[in-house]
Amino acid sequence: MSILSKEEAQALLKKVLSYSKADECEVNLNGSDAGNIRYARNSVSTSGGISQNTLVVSSAFGKKLGVATINEFDDESLKKVVQRAEETAMLAPENPEFVSFLGPQTYPASPTFVQSTANMGPKERADAVAASLQISKDNKLSAAGFLENNTSYAAMMNSKGLFAYNTSTGVSFNVTLRTEDGKGSGYATKSYNDFSKLDVKKATASAAMKAASSASARALEPGKYTVILEPAAALVLLENLFFGMDGRQADEGRSFMSKPGGLTKLGEKLLDERVNIYSDPFHPEMPTSTWGGDGRPQEKINWIENGVMKNLFYSRYWAQKKGIKATPAPDAVIMAGTDQSLEDLIKGTEKGILVTRLWYIRSVDPQTVLLTGLTRDGTFYIENGEIKFPVKNFRFNESPIIMLNNLEALGKPERTVSGESNTNALIPPMKIRDFTFSSLSDAV
Repeated sequence: MSILSKEEAQALLKKVLSYSKADECEVNLNGSDAGNIRYARNSVSTSGGISQNTLVVSSAFGKKLGVATINEFDDESLKKVVQRAEETAMLAPENPEFVSFLGPQTYPASPTFVQSTANMGPKERADAVAASLQISKDNKLSAAGFLENNTSYAAMMNSKGLFAYNTSTGVSFNVTLRTEDGKGSGYATKSYNDFSKLDVKKATASAAMKAASSASARALEPGKYTVILEPAAALVLLENLFFGMDGRQADEGRSFMSKPGGLTKLGEKLLDERVNIYSDPFHPEMPTSTWGGDGRPQEKINWIENGVMKNLFYSRYWAQKKGIKATPAPDAVIMAGTDQSLEDLIKGTEKGILVTRLWYIRSVDPQTVLLTGLTRDGTFYIENGEIKFPVKNFRFNESPIIMLNNLEALGKPERTVSGESNTNALIPPMKIRDFTFSSLSDAV
């Protein structure tokens, strides 16, 4: 089944609701067409496409909820999935946290669909990968990467009159290049709604330079260093801070936002005043859907303003319990920066370490957001504003809260994607003092 138009999705959802006998019923419909190329050792290994559609029916009798899923849309199958959801609901215990579905909402048109990305086919993917592979071969490196594009839609309708629909496109690319002896490694990752913004050659060339430059890495003593985190490295730390800003966890004493006595740190200045983090579904470089998974409209929200914690995420149930506005978690993160380039940050550093990527991130202490992990794919020593030599990788122990209080400089925000959670973000490279490297690592 191809991508359904707004009218086609609306007609299908109305039909499903017509079969419902529940007190309340909500139907979610999602589908996508995607294509990809995977390559390794300078050769394409797989190429394919995936087309999928899924329909989820949620039926409620009072506070008893049942859910059923299907991917066949003939009339008989649709009747059966509604019946299955209702039978499951009748067998379920009452959910004390059940909140009735939303009524009609108003959603502005979303800017997430770009025709150039929707038009991508096997040739466009093959040409992009061929350009990446040529750079690898010309530099006598070995490349492994993945390029994927997708066109998708999401729709939902319920028995209370709510209807939402959105289409979106996306293209993502990542590549790792290694030297022939396996001692040097470079990495790059990019993600956009608009295919025309993806420069595969530039991303691969950057990774190739790091791979060739990192082969003769020297060991430095672990300790506290000034570091420059590229956006991909910074994101895997920031997302643990950002997505830990859950209102219920804070109220129940389970997060870094908690205070004794059931209080929270909302409204307190916890970070450097230059830290400003927000979400905006209409940002031209980071557009997202204008509605969330439960039908709540998304809007521009300042989460951290001048270092002050301004807002938390709240589920509809917890917001109702607390008598406050239910604020949904956004689909993406945006952090303000400056006009300085990464090169400018390097030039302004007397001594420090440039970090391309952090990986294998694990939580040490959720209350302080203390994290551990490893550097990889290009770590370099900086002296007198120049990259002097590659260094062996480190294990780090650091909290993004402490990190963002040790902020020295921010660069120009770039769109990037997390290798840990696939989270998209628009964040700057950042220069941090006293970043804690606890030990050396044999990772490349």
